Amino acid sequence: MSAGGPITVAESRAFVETFELEPTGAGPLDGLRFAVKDLIDIAGHETGCGNPSWRDTHPAATVNAVCVEQLLGAGGRCVGKTVTDELGLSLIGENHFYGTPLNPKAPDRVPGGSSSGSASAVACGLADFALGTDTGGSVRVPASNCGIWGLRPSHGLISVAGANSFAPTFDTVGILARSADVLARAASVLLAYEGLLGEAPRRVHLIREAFAIADPEVQKALEAPLQHFRGLFGERVCETSLMEISGEPEEMGLQAWYESYNVLQWAEIESSIGAWIAATKPTLGPTVAKSLALVKNLDRRQVTRAVQRRETYCRRLRTFLGPTDLLCLPTVPALPPLTDSKIHRVRLGSAYYPRALSLTSVAGLGRLPQVSLPLAEHAGVPVGVSLLAAYGRDAFLLGVAQRVAASMEG
Repeated sequence: MSAGGPITVAESRAFVETFELEPTGAGPLDGLRFAVKDLIDIAGHETGCGNPSWRDTHPAATVNAVCVEQLLGAGGRCVGKTVTDELGLSLIGENHFYGTPLNPKAPDRVPGGSSSGSASAVACGLADFALGTDTGGSVRVPASNCGIWGLRPSHGLISVAGANSFAPTFDTVGILARSADVLARAASVLLAYEGLLGEAPRRVHLIREAFAIADPEVQKALEAPLQHFRGLFGERVCETSLMEISGEPEEMGLQAWYESYNVLQWAEIESSIGAWIAATKPTLGPTVAKSLALVKNLDRRQVTRAVQRRETYCRRLRTFLGPTDLLCLPTVPALPPLTDSKIHRVRLGSAYYPRALSLTSVAGLGRLPQVSLPLAEHAGVPVGVSLLAAYGRDAFLLGVAQRVAASMEG
């Protein structure tokens, strides 16, 4: 990196390509720069999805994705397309073909994926905010790893038209931003709300199982933000078991949530891109090739049961969460892996993925909005804490996030 100076585009390794796409209107994003994950269409540019074979077998986009049009129309200026993990199939942030975007807060650790380049571009100061996609944590995990703000919206509220969708019942377009204020401004455009809702939460439920599976250093790092929540919200902060919500035996923990999510995601990926893989026989990185072999071997008879479980969880979450209730959990249960770790072992042979997906599956299965707040660190490495709200209560959630940010600054 430049000694003491700004990080350059080349040093960030965050971009597939850079360009200047001027605003088409004016509004709350005037003067802000944004970047776009290379799963999302920009007119006249190829959408590569992190894989050269995908790029070469699909035509350039003829129009911008709807979400990009919204941002340009509100005064935002697009500065380029960012690296994504290959086919969006990783939470790590390393791409066999395009490399590893820089995590400037922890340069020896991965940025997290699959919106790796978008998180890096924001964390490096090369964009004020960036679009990512989030299926199983692909905005939330890199937000936590890179020490920035990240939003996964309520499923279906932000258009995914023009964003490659590989697991449609989970896929969302999310936002990574350098501050809670910028996050809220970008979200106000994409969610089409006019102002944040200023209510204080009625309850902030610290999800017991979620904190229990986190590594000791993550638990330690999150003590201060949890104490801050208690100071800010008082007796409204309480510990709650997710099993009280789901109605399952406590010994099951988060395992059934993880398994249900995994079955449905893998089934939808195979339905979405299986025919393309069979027809084109694409060149794949070794990690993605192993992941897709697991996808191919899924017993699809499990799908019916997984759908039933998802809908049960979703209904019970909607019954449990009032309009001003929040869930709180670690965004990621572990520090980001070191960049020299063998990602195929991280992906397929360790507890990192099951534990991470156990946490991210709560919002995915419940279709809930989630914000990752960059409020902690361990030995200089960022650690995010997340708040989740009831379905459709994105504006309320962002209002709470801004209130927390303002109180931390104060």
